[in-house]
Amino acid sequence: MNDHTDEPAAAGAGADGIGDGTRAVRAGLPEPVKNEPPLPGPVFAAHFHLPGDVAGPYTYGRDTNPTWTLLERAIGELEAPGQEVDTVVFASGMAAVSAVLLSQARTGDTVVLPDDGYQALPLVREQLEAYGIHVRTAPTGDDAQLTVIGGAKLLWIETPSNPGLDVCDIRRLVEAAHAGGTLVAVDNTLATPLGQRPLELGADFSVASGTKGLTGHGDLLLGYVVCRDPELAAAVRRWRKIVGAIPGPMEAWLAHRSLATIQLRAQRQWANALAVAEALADRADVTGLRYPGLPADPSHKTAARQMRGFGSVVSFTLPDRAHAERFMAALHLVEDATSFGGVRSTAERRGRWGGDPVPEGFIRLSAGAEDTDDLVADVLRALDAAGTGV
Repeated sequence: MNDHTDEPAAAGAGADGIGDGTRAVRAGLPEPVKNEPPLPGPVFAAHFHLPGDVAGPYTYGRDTNPTWTLLERAIGELEAPGQEVDTVVFASGMAAVSAVLLSQARTGDTVVLPDDGYQALPLVREQLEAYGIHVRTAPTGDDAQLTVIGGAKLLWIETPSNPGLDVCDIRRLVEAAHAGGTLVAVDNTLATPLGQRPLELGADFSVASGTKGLTGHGDLLLGYVVCRDPELAAAVRRWRKIVGAIPGPMEAWLAHRSLATIQLRAQRQWANALAVAEALADRADVTGLRYPGLPADPSHKTAARQMRGFGSVVSFTLPDRAHAERFMAALHLVEDATSFGGVRSTAERRGRWGGDPVPEGFIRLSAGAEDTDDLVADVLRALDAAGTGV
């Protein structure tokens, strides 16, 4: 753990001795074969030749696919460099979330969720309770989930939280949970494996939507789960088979192709997010500014101990709904869209969806890979325009 509370945790070479950029470019590639491409194209197959007894890795398209295999290997190398892990890819982030929760919890068990996490978690809670699983909740900030984990089967952590960007101490929560026999899953979507590695911090599951920063181009849906324990991974994989929540081979191939640039994208996005946050810090029309990379942010010290980069998302609040909508309409470079982590900057008035306990003027902005000066200028110009009421 990094001892410096004002800087992100070191992001140098991993346990395998190579840096993140090199690892990302090479992750999951097969051994080179003369006259074959470095990354083979997607395998579109519902079934595979299977004479005689069932044997070998590929039998039926709902179970396994060579394109998934390479992608799963690549994600595992990014999430836990130099370690033996099992990765299972899914059709979406929510498919991955559901697989972990529903493969581990049984009727009568208790699950702990954050009450300030992704807006689909309340739907998950309803389903868990319908199955007779008890659900407790607490906020992400101040490690509040520590107060409700006693006797739980699984603790679900989301850090940084979406959209409020609170951070909890993963190591602290993991140690307390494991002491009581509780498994720990960490939603790593916002941080990405380059920004945070939950398995290295002791978590049992690292879960994420690969739709966002992992692949970064806004052109596919994907989810994944990474485990160090093969038995936990087997239960997750069995759940995928039962519900059929499998990614298409084209999506898996696009995701693997996109991984090669994750370091380049993340470094620019993180720098842009910090620049936007710094530019907003002194604005009279902005309140509730949150970005873990700001030294003044309430979560900064905790984030700096466990994160290797602070992510692409900045959140803040404008005076009211109308003011926020004028701001959104005045943006030129920032697209009005609900996702985050892409190469093109996006933002939205988050309250338009309902379900998130945020003010009507709350904005979630995801910094893309534009030139920093251009992005900051666009945001400040849009704020000025929104303030005039035009």
